[in-house]
Order: sequence, then structure tokens, then C-alpha cells
Amino acid sequence: MQQNGSSGPNGSNGSNGSGSDRQQQHQAARSFSPLLSGGGGASTRVRRFIQERRTLPLPLPRVMVVFSAAGEPDKPGDAMLSVPGCGSGSGSDCAAAEDFRKPASTTPSYTLTKPLRSSINTQEQEFPEVISLNVGGTYFTTRLSTLRRYEDTMLAAMFSGRHYIPRDAEGRYFIDRDGTHFGDILNFLREGELPHRDRVRAVHREAQYYALGPLLDSLEDTQPLTGEKVRQAFLDLMPYYRDNLERIVEIAKLRAMQKKARFAKLKICVYKEEMPITPYERPLFNSLRFERSDSESKLFEHHCEVDVSFGPWEAVADVYDLLHCIVSDLAERGITAEQQCIGVCDKHLINHYYCKRPIYEFKITWW
Repeated sequence: MQQNGSSGPNGSNGSNGSGSDRQQQHQAARSFSPLLSGGGGASTRVRRFIQERRTLPLPLPRVMVVFSAAGEPDKPGDAMLSVPGCGSGSGSDCAAAEDFRKPASTTPSYTLTKPLRSSINTQEQEFPEVISLNVGGTYFTTRLSTLRRYEDTMLAAMFSGRHYIPRDAEGRYFIDRDGTHFGDILNFLREGELPHRDRVRAVHREAQYYALGPLLDSLEDTQPLTGEKVRQAFLDLMPYYRDNLERIVEIAKLRAMQKKARFAKLKICVYKEEMPITPYERPLFNSLRFERSDSESKLFEHHCEVDVSFGPWEAVADVYDLLHCIVSDLAERGITAEQQCIGVCDKHLINHYYCKRPIYEFKITWW
């Protein structure tokens, strides 16, 4: 019967050697993987090798771990153990090696039991009865109840204790806002006092910032805010009023830069009535409306040779009211404007009808 052994380098069988040689070859066969030897007795050698290995401390197997890409679902075979001596053709002889085959763990998942940042202390902040304020560098002192007088306001919310308010080096509560008119805000909170007419617009803007509804309602019922509402109602009837203002500024700036001059002049037509008048009619009848058909009205349509035209409109306010609005709105933008009437449009329309719309010269001074 053929002995267990491996083929020699000359191709002869190991059974022809001495007994000691056969013993050395037998021990050498045990130290190598049983799958390296050929022959029909492979199953017997594998079984004997596994039985002998069970009686000895087993070394750690080689492990090959294959990770799938992040975010891809786990698939069979993505992570596996490779045990020496066990292949796809081993059959039932690799049953003992299954004890070492364990699925490799993929990227570990962690469950956060605590938030990354410590929770903010929700305990309400306590304020003293007397509050020292630093509003944009201007100092004020008032009672806490004064700042909390009206609910649903910014000041009441700031000093409710639910929000953090920074302090300056002297310990005063700091509000990053211009404090020029904050005294008028405090006077209203203390006694309901309203500011002087010259400061109404500025205090109204501050009241909007602090969301002080009662003060806003009181200011809007006084001059000049009430008059501003009436003026805006009149200007809403004027088509393209804001666009014409922008055009005046652009033309005046371009002409001043071209001539390197300190001022620029423009011709502006301001008319209230659409229908023209005859040279035999007096200016007193400029407000009269003539009943004409649409076909007859087209005969009187034309554009005066001016830079900008305002009109017509249907309101009690006349041409001088509109001129005042133009000059005032330009002054709000820091532009100084002067106007004067330089005549009327003498364009002949049909028969004895002429335009007669008034023409005004505006002088825009830049410095």
C-alpha cells in the first residue's frame, strides 16, 4: 500500500526511501496545508489533519475583510473570513472551519445618547428694578416696569428674561441702536408724551424698529404723517410719478457731468387737463373739460418738447401742488431743486387749437 508522502524532486515515490525518511516526510506533510498534496487520499488526510489540530491550540486564522462602499446595502460576500485549508472544493471536510467564519463588521453605527452641545440654560434672567441702558453710546436710566409697559413690543421681549442682553464695561445693558431719539421712546412709555412735530418722522422710524404699536398709532394721527397720507393718496393718481422723479435725477446728473457744471437745467411740463385750450380762452378756463369723441381726441394727442411730463390727473390738487411734491421729494434725497414757469407749449394742433400746456424750468444744484 502506498505511504503518505510527496513526490521527490526526481519524480520517484517517497516509499522507496528509508523508514526515517518516511517519518520525516510524514511530519513535513502535517506542517503544510493538506490541500497542497495530491492523490486520491486527500479526504483522509484532511480529516486526520483536522482531528490532530483539535488537540492542539489553534493559531489565529488569516482574515480578509472586504468593506462595501459607504451608503451601499450589505450584500452576501461583502465581508468574509478566509481560513487556510478550506476552499470551494473542500466539501464537508470544512465543517469544522465554519467555527472561524464570521461576518466582518462594517462601519460601526453610533447612537448618540447626549446632544453634541450642552443645552442652554432656559432659566429666565432676572433684572433689577432700575435698569441702566447704553443705546448706541447714549446712556439712559429707567424702571424695568417702564420697559415692560406694553406687551408684544421688542423692549418688553428683550427684558422679559427669556433673551440674553449684552452689557458694556460699566455693566449697562447694551442696545445696538442710535440713541438720539430713544429719550422720546421712554417719554411715551412713561407718560404717553408725543415728540415735537420736527421729530415725528424720526421717532416713527424708531417706533417701527422697537415694534411699539401704541406709539405708531398715535404718531400716524398727527402731522406731518397725516398729511403724508393725504399727499400719497394724491400721488397715487399720478401715472409714473416715481419713474419721472428718477428720470429727472438721471438727466440732471448727466448734463452736469457733460458740461462740468455745478447745476443743470431741465424743461418739465406739468398739466392737469388732457384737453387743450384755444388762444382766445383765458387761463381761468384751464380746468374746463371739453366733451369730444375718441376720434376727435386723437387729433389733440401730442408730446410736448420737454424732458419730462407730469399729467393729467383728476383731483382737486392743482399744478402748484404737484410742483411742491416734486421739489419736496427731491429734497428728501438731498437734491436741491428750484423751479419757475418759462411759458407754455405753442404747438398748433388743429384749426385754431393750440396746446398751451405750462412749461417749467427746473434747476438742479449739485454742490
